Amino acid sequence: MDLDGYVAALTVAGERLAAAAQSAGLDAPVAPCPQWSVRDLVTHVGGVHRWAASIVGNAMLENDEVTGDRVGSGPTDDALLDWFREGHAALVETLVHAPADLECFTFLPAPTPLLFWARRQAHETSVHAIDAQCALGAAVAPSAVTLDPAFALDGIEEILLGFAARPRPAIEPGRLRLEAVDVGAAWTARFGAHGVTIEPRPAATAAVAADVDGVEEAADAVVSGSAADVYRWLWNRPSAAALTGAAEVAARWRQIRVRWS
Repeated sequence: MDLDGYVAALTVAGERLAAAAQSAGLDAPVAPCPQWSVRDLVTHVGGVHRWAASIVGNAMLENDEVTGDRVGSGPTDDALLDWFREGHAALVETLVHAPADLECFTFLPAPTPLLFWARRQAHETSVHAIDAQCALGAAVAPSAVTLDPAFALDGIEEILLGFAARPRPAIEPGRLRLEAVDVGAAWTARFGAHGVTIEPRPAATAAVAADVDGVEEAADAVVSGSAADVYRWLWNRPSAAALTGAAEVAARWRQIRVRWS
């Protein structure tokens, strides 16, 4: 995806989050994040937007720890949604007007720092827009926020090849197959001594992954569905993805934690 695509996705997701939050009310619980109310959700994302805008807008070569430390604090309830919308709009403007050759702090591989921040904020906001929509009621949860297949595919690759690829403690061995059937893409997450390694493979190979000796070996569990289904599943959000095989192996994915830096 390019900058325009990410900015468009960020714009829509922020608008959807604010609209759902207003409809649900600030006291409504957020089912995917049981410790949060809508108030907490809006405050968190509004703070993240300001943190990202500060790094990009000021071309900061190190993490903006001062602004980052403020994430989780915001104004009073009567001003909160306006505050969120202002921060969201400012982030969009910052990304649109930033130079293509921007140099600044990042924390995942990306073609450029600007594309990193546009991508990260588009997905951050989209995932939390799902949370806000879930606060309206469980009946709308699995398909609460429409996700373009190409955007969902991009988000799957961000979490699998970016966040999951980071060094982490050992995870009990097993193979988890992920299949995004509408875009013809699939991956095998191999759990083991180094945490998790990801092997992209053609979807036509079904639930099969080759081990290091080239021997074909079936996955222990398979999660399949549309790219949007798999995206939501990987982010621990309500999903219509189908799980077959060993549920306990699929559950090991929940040990993958997303960190800002």
